[in-house]
Amino acid sequence: MAILEELQARSGSKCELCSEVEGLNVYEVPPESDGGADKSALICTTCLDQVEKRAAMHGDHWRCLNESMWTQEPAVQVLAWRMLKRLSAETWAVELFDMLYLEEETLAWAQSVNEEPAEDMVVHVDSNGNVLAAGDTVTLIKDLNVKGTTFTAKRGTAVRKISLVPDNAGHIEGRVNGQQIVILTEFVKKSN
Repeated sequence: MAILEELQARSGSKCELCSEVEGLNVYEVPPESDGGADKSALICTTCLDQVEKRAAMHGDHWRCLNESMWTQEPAVQVLAWRMLKRLSAETWAVELFDMLYLEEETLAWAQSVNEEPAEDMVVHVDSNGNVLAAGDTVTLIKDLNVKGTTFTAKRGTAVRKISLVPDNAGHIEGRVNGQQIVILTEFVKKSN
């Protein structure tokens, strides 16, 4: 039986992390990958891009780990452990991480890969430490004098569909009073 078929049978043809049914990929969990199903997981493209650090972390997406971390499959447990560790700025993730129990051998596997954030990846966070993504809505937490204009952006103003400044984690851009402005991330909080 091919590894894909084996993983589909094991997972019910769903992402083993978030239960998505579209865009599924065989992911060999490093560094112990031997090409077998026991060292691999079936995960969706969204999960894969964030696991591989090709996309910014979206904390809310990973709330799915509340369910998937209880699996009996060591490869999936390792992925859940690693993602919860990377989400240590999120209170809910810390609580889940504290509850997660791994057998000694599985824990050693989970710890065997350095999961430090990529140095070249710029991560934008709000005043509360929540990761921001392009298209998010944020709320200003204080009145801001907007340079080059005659208005003040008032506290409580919602800024929709923000864009991220790629080379500066402290800056985002958004429209306030019809004007595109740069806003410091320390003066915003992410809206749900």
